Amino acid sequence: MKKLIAICFTLLLLVVGCTDTINTPSKKVEEFLGKYQKLDDDVLTQLDVVMDNDTEMNDKQKKDYRALMEKQYQNLSYKITDEKIDGDTATVDAEIEVFDYATSIKKSKEYYDGHRDEFKKSDDKNSDNVVEDAKDKAEDAKDKVEDAVEDVKDYVEYKLKELKNVTDKTTYTITFNLTKEDDEWKLQDISDTDRQKLHGLY
Repeated sequence: MKKLIAICFTLLLLVVGCTDTINTPSKKVEEFLGKYQKLDDDVLTQLDVVMDNDTEMNDKQKKDYRALMEKQYQNLSYKITDEKIDGDTATVDAEIEVFDYATSIKKSKEYYDGHRDEFKKSDDKNSDNVVEDAKDKAEDAKDKVEDAVEDVKDYVEYKLKELKNVTDKTTYTITFNLTKEDDEWKLQDISDTDRQKLHGLY
């Protein structure tokens, strides 16, 4: 009987020990980042909300962009570099490595702005007729709006094409904030800047 009690007590200590190990600020950050790597349902739902609210991309472009974000998440790597606990608050520093989408987007914008003539459609024959037939400012304004919409579509298409070719990675540091509630460490919502870092867009 004493032996059985000793075994049970040892098992209880092991379980409590495991719980304490899991319930640390660093483990909570690892759990959070792991959800991105595993394409957790919560992460994909958030991505869907972002895609639904986007007004610049058409359905095909949204699908392509979603695939690029999923690739980003799955290839995310990280290293916990510091953990500081002060009573019921804590900070955890993590160094993350992601595809460098930000540099690609910057280069795409610069190239597009400097080479717009390359993106013009070859049906400019009609443009002379449109200009000749334009009788008032309202028609001109309408044409300008349509051109602006077409410009956005062209740029988005070019940007996505360039993003698909990104292989370079970049490193960011994120400081995560946590608070202890009912003996459980809870991760605070990250800032938009840190979210951009996770997406490789900062």
